[in-house]
Amino acid sequence: MKFIDEANIQVLAGKGGDGSASFRREKYIPRGGPDGGDGGKGGSVIAIADRNINTLIDYRFARIHRARNGEPGRGSDCYGKGAEDVVLRMPVGTLISDKLTGEALADLSRHGQQAVLAQGGRGGMGNLHFKSSTNRAPRQFTRGELGEEKELHLELKVLADVGLLGYPNAGKSTFIRSVSAAKPKVADYPFTTLHPNLGVVRVSDNRSFVVADIPGLIEGASEGAGLGIQFLRHLARTELLLHLVDAAPMEESIDPVAQALAIVEELRKYDEALFQKPRWLILNKVDMTDSELLAPLRARFAEAFGATIPIHIISALTGEGTKQLCYAIAEHVEVARAVKQAIEDAKPVVKVAPKVEVPMEILEVDFPDEDEGKQDESE
Repeated sequence: MKFIDEANIQVLAGKGGDGSASFRREKYIPRGGPDGGDGGKGGSVIAIADRNINTLIDYRFARIHRARNGEPGRGSDCYGKGAEDVVLRMPVGTLISDKLTGEALADLSRHGQQAVLAQGGRGGMGNLHFKSSTNRAPRQFTRGELGEEKELHLELKVLADVGLLGYPNAGKSTFIRSVSAAKPKVADYPFTTLHPNLGVVRVSDNRSFVVADIPGLIEGASEGAGLGIQFLRHLARTELLLHLVDAAPMEESIDPVAQALAIVEELRKYDEALFQKPRWLILNKVDMTDSELLAPLRARFAEAFGATIPIHIISALTGEGTKQLCYAIAEHVEVARAVKQAIEDAKPVVKVAPKVEVPMEILEVDFPDEDEGKQDESE
């Protein structure tokens, strides 16, 4: 299945059914009184997060989603049937925003989470609601409300704890294959990864984290070089970035430090918040590097990036150093989760104000024979 992480759709909720202005007419009951029922509610358009879906491809081609209108009310106290809601299943991690204003409407960050994208209209009231001691033969009723209509932008940001950065052929896919059950494509040419891949890394029975592998970046990606920077959005939810560097480039003219600095600059151009995320340097392919060159290379990286950024040396192909790295990542992720949960628990509870319902316009219907609708004043 093709991986699609952006789509634009239009959602149209259903109109509420009109109320009915009717009077009971039966044999031997000449003045039965009002019996017009209410109209049914219009159908709403609802989004629900589904962990069994991992792409927005369904919404790239099916762009209009329309709910049905509610049925009108009828006589004999018959209420119109409400229309069923239209449910749109989307991948977990989908961010839904208004296409015209850019306002974020919903962030489907957990399985089963729901959000109403377009609210269906209320059904109108029948004339039985308007009867009183002074209005024995009401002819008033209300029409159903119109449903909401919106143009929405869908953006998928995969949920992962750790994101992998690096030049093409830095060994990102080999690393995720080595530490998880994910099997992304690995080949000896650049840009073998064309869409994000997720892998679950288990360091013990009850400790795990999710790694996201995105297509490689190159210098000038912010201007469209290579595959561009469109996939960097999938690192927005991560707690840690692993910057993989090829410590044994095929060409002697390639400088790993210069390549790493270029990636960091592209990250800064894309998003300052992503640039500020915790980032570790991972020197990969040490099995192909002369051991005497590792210490000077590590010293150069420490000088270029500062002593605050951790540097790990691994070989994703042979597994050297990957186990210790995974344990360190698990500890970092667990601390980040605990801090995030503490912040959430400390937030004050915000009470949502009840929705103010706009009164419906009351209409009046004229009957051909007024005597048929009138009540006996002596009753």
